[in-house]
Amino acid sequence: MQAKAVLNHARIAPRKAQLVVDLIRGKAVGDAIAILRHTPKAASPILEKLLNSAIANAEHNYSLDPNKLVVSQAFVNQGPTMKRFQQRAMGRASAIRKRTSHITLVVSEK
Repeated sequence: MQAKAVLNHARIAPRKAQLVVDLIRGKAVGDAIAILRHTPKAASPILEKLLNSAIANAEHNYSLDPNKLVVSQAFVNQGPTMKRFQQRAMGRASAIRKRTSHITLVVSEK
């Protein structure tokens, strides 16, 4: 049995989120939470909240034991990019691309 949690339009670049997702893929949920708590990256609190949501989904919807859960799949896809402009010298403008991510975590029993 599998339970998943999805976060769409997360305001973090996919490359930055992918670094942290690679750390927890395949780990037991207790180990994954410990890794996320001690990783000094901006994506860590976002992924910890999402992992807790996936654990709660598994426990509530499928009656799975949270002590036996493993992060079976974890991936980050690119979301829509917000385009903004910053003023520069002599009347010019520079483009700023604010990237977003779609993050999916799937937990299953060992």
